[in-house]
Amino acid sequence: MAAADLLLTERHGRVVLLRLHRPDAMNALSLPLREALRVALAGLDADDGVGAVVITGSDTVFAAGADVRALRPWSPEDARDNPQLRGAWQQIAAMHKPVIAAVAGLALGAGCELAMMCDFVLAADNAQFGQPEIRLGLIPGSGGTQRLVRAIGKSKAMELVLTGRSLDAFEAERAGLVARVLPLADLLTEALKTAERIANYSAPVVQLARRAVLAAHETTLTEGLRQEAALFEATFALDDRREGIDAFLDKRKPVFQNR
Repeated sequence: MAAADLLLTERHGRVVLLRLHRPDAMNALSLPLREALRVALAGLDADDGVGAVVITGSDTVFAAGADVRALRPWSPEDARDNPQLRGAWQQIAAMHKPVIAAVAGLALGAGCELAMMCDFVLAADNAQFGQPEIRLGLIPGSGGTQRLVRAIGKSKAMELVLTGRSLDAFEAERAGLVARVLPLADLLTEALKTAERIANYSAPVVQLARRAVLAAHETTLTEGLRQEAALFEATFALDDRREGIDAFLDKRKPVFQNR
């Protein structure tokens, strides 16, 4: 399959939907697919007409893991010295715009890791999440052990990593891995509506809000509070902050200019 066919793109106003598309391989995250995702995300982050991105798969599989067949001959050096392995992950981490995972069906191994990289996860009621690498004599290698602990706690994360057990959508929501569970038929509609709502707010304020929440996820409480205070202060230099408050007091809808 050509690289252009591995990732399908749909534009919905200020929202772009990226659909993982390896139907014959359960959307396994091959290196070419990871690179296509990285390139697409970098381009969207630089596009002023885009306010939010949604990543999804099919109705039955988000991504069932890494491309195991391709990994079979790898040496330790191959696992260490391959920039495409985590390039898409690094691009998501560097994004200025929110990235939402809309997960239906299987999100296992690297698929679960990709979903956890996103700002939040909306899941269909048929979704399943897990890190089953131990069944293959491997461990998660793209953030699974680290982000899973931060999302659901050490005890449950350790159980999943050591047993290979999966969570259904409802257990994942109760554990904090998923923001909301939706009927499969409503997943993409609601994901796009949610992304559109975010994309229509002030872009610089959305960026500051994301940075503040990520500080809580990645630093100590003391450092996170310091960063939050600085980011809060930064909003007072924005025209959009003035417009937002004026619109609230005037009882009208704000017209943000993204500045």
